[in-house]
Amino acid sequence: MEVQLSTIFFLLLSIVVIPPSTTTSQSFPPTTSPAYPPLSDDGTDYIRSNCETTRYPETCFTTLSNYSTTINHNPVRLATVAIHVALHTATHLSNYISNISNEFDSTNTRESAAIHDCSSVLKDAVDQIHNSQKQMRTLGWAGESLRFELSNVQTWMSAALTNEDTCIDGFEGLVDDDVKVDVCGRVVTVKEVTSNALALVNRYADTVSV
Repeated sequence: MEVQLSTIFFLLLSIVVIPPSTTTSQSFPPTTSPAYPPLSDDGTDYIRSNCETTRYPETCFTTLSNYSTTINHNPVRLATVAIHVALHTATHLSNYISNISNEFDSTNTRESAAIHDCSSVLKDAVDQIHNSQKQMRTLGWAGESLRFELSNVQTWMSAALTNEDTCIDGFEGLVDDDVKVDVCGRVVTVKEVTSNALALVNRYADTVSV
């Protein structure tokens, strides 16, 4: 009986005095875990990867990245928005050159002719890009019809790019005065967005099967 009482007393003393094992508490995970930001894709990676296939990738990304929500990883929307940007830029420049042509007063007849011709071909380019935009908004779903419609867009965008080149060619051989530098510099910017739009149309057209 004395042995049993002493054994019970020892067990009670152990429970009260001996601290719990630290190894047991360390086997449980912490009550809070580090917070990691959720993965997200705002669409700009898609735009950048497609822009890398164009001739002017930085211009492409800069002008299209703000439209990532509209584009939403869709190649048709990407090409359509690129054409929209080209149309907006070309229209603005066409109006600018038209005003210069109307107000230009110079004894340099070659420069006057170059500005007049540039104004004319840029108006043509605007019409061609506008036709492309309308066609992109009414594309068919698939097959031969879609291929035909895309070929129309490619033809118009190529013609617009040629007209923009023609504008610059008209200034060849002229002195690099302020007017020439200003006009040609602005046309180069329009050429870049037009070229990029055409490249994105071509990229989509390559994926379309007959």
